[in-house]
Amino acid sequence: MSLTDEKTELRKVMRARRDDLAKAAPDAARRAAEALPLKALPAFATVSGYHALGSEMDPGPLMARFRALNALIALPVATDRASPLIFRAHEPGDPLVADGFGIPSPGPHAPELHPDLVIAPILAFDRRGGRLGQGAGHYDRTLARLRAHKPVFVLGLAYAGQESPGLPLEAHDI
Repeated sequence: MSLTDEKTELRKVMRARRDDLAKAAPDAARRAAEALPLKALPAFATVSGYHALGSEMDPGPLMARFRALNALIALPVATDRASPLIFRAHEPGDPLVADGFGIPSPGPHAPELHPDLVIAPILAFDRRGGRLGQGAGHYDRTLARLRAHKPVFVLGLAYAGQESPGLPLEAHDI
């Protein structure tokens, strides 16, 4: 089985697992946000979250904590399958429009921001810091582009049950 096939199979298993975990712990996002030791982290001027889809853990409570610390909040925007994500400013109540994948995102009127903290959705993770996403490579391309200009901290948001003993990672996987 190729590495690509392994990842495809693992994604199927982990999507089902994440669905079950989300049903079993509907308050997990709030508890995760409350448990994050913000004093142990550097101050972040600009934080990017994401619009949770399906059973992805909602970063809203965590983004609210950073907003309370006066961080600018951004959401990612996918323009097409091959390009890195861009990040646009977002405040609660701001209108969202469908991006290139139909995901609710800030429209072109919102200023583009360059986050120093990216909260990333996770399908699976391992203790070495490996992350398995949906498979389009958006976060890999995006983080490589952002880190070419400045340090960027990535905080994966997931249920503990999404941990894998080891992920089939490729050289481009961040």
